[in-house]
Amino acid sequence: MGNSLVKSQLNDVKEFLSKSIVTLENFLNETTLSQMNGENEEDRQYNKLIFSSLRKLIVYSEESLEACSIILQSEPFQKAAAEKTLYKIYHQCIEEFFSPKNDAWYEDSRSAYTGRNSIKFYRSVSESIVQLVKSLEGDFQRVREELEYYETDYRTKMIQSK
Repeated sequence: MGNSLVKSQLNDVKEFLSKSIVTLENFLNETTLSQMNGENEEDRQYNKLIFSSLRKLIVYSEESLEACSIILQSEPFQKAAAEKTLYKIYHQCIEEFFSPKNDAWYEDSRSAYTGRNSIKFYRSVSESIVQLVKSLEGDFQRVREELEYYETDYRTKMIQSK
């Protein structure tokens, strides 16, 4: 892929990350666990798990945003570093959103084909959490589709270099 295309994708991902971070931070800064109205201890523990996943997603996104900024400011443009960063963003941010390591929620891949939201929760959650995830999902899906190339391309390059 040419330098200009990779640079353009890195800029697009940088904007996406900035927007996602603001959305997540606003939610977490304005929402507390006690507002989630956990009916019982299991609900409260589940809400903690969701908040933990959201905080982890912010950390990954902030680290990735910083990496994008550094690469975009460097002269000459480091295509290999940009591709590696896009690969890392795919694995850390995008995959963490659709399938968090702590299993706070899951992706119903069949929903993507029907035009419905694909993120499903294991338990009933507050409407504010549902709306937050819905507001983020479209952009995460778009970026996932754009970055899938780096998933296969980067892995192929790593295998060939061995």
